[in-house]
Amino acid sequence: MAGYQPKKRKLTCEINVVPYIDVMLVLLIIFMVTSPFVTQGVDVELPKTSTAKPATELAGDSDASFIIVEVDRDGNFGLSVNNEDMQRGLSLQDIIVRVRAELSLNPNSPVAVGGDAATPYAEVVLLLDELSQAGIPKVGLLTDIRE
Repeated sequence: MAGYQPKKRKLTCEINVVPYIDVMLVLLIIFMVTSPFVTQGVDVELPKTSTAKPATELAGDSDASFIIVEVDRDGNFGLSVNNEDMQRGLSLQDIIVRVRAELSLNPNSPVAVGGDAATPYAEVVLLLDELSQAGIPKVGLLTDIRE
């Protein structure tokens, strides 16, 4: 009886890509699952109309005050309530305390943030974030009306 001789296989030098595809699919799933938790931004309620409204209409009733918080190019804060003179040189904590106190008296008062055109974007975002963390539900941005 002749001896059994197995077929000799040739060695091939190929890269097996199946494990790489498996790893890539797992990474894709991980990124798809975690991406909604990584979003950064500020929650804003966008207006329903395409035209801007004056501040007097935003205040609603005549008893409600309009709160304006400003940031200048040096990062200094200012506060004005109901078109009074702007109080400048306030700290961020003073702004938060005063805005919350005014909103406790007049809960329907709109809050608007304004800044110099040369104000760094980071200062405005910091102010919006602090107002949001303080529990102020709606904050608008002041702009100049162009005719």
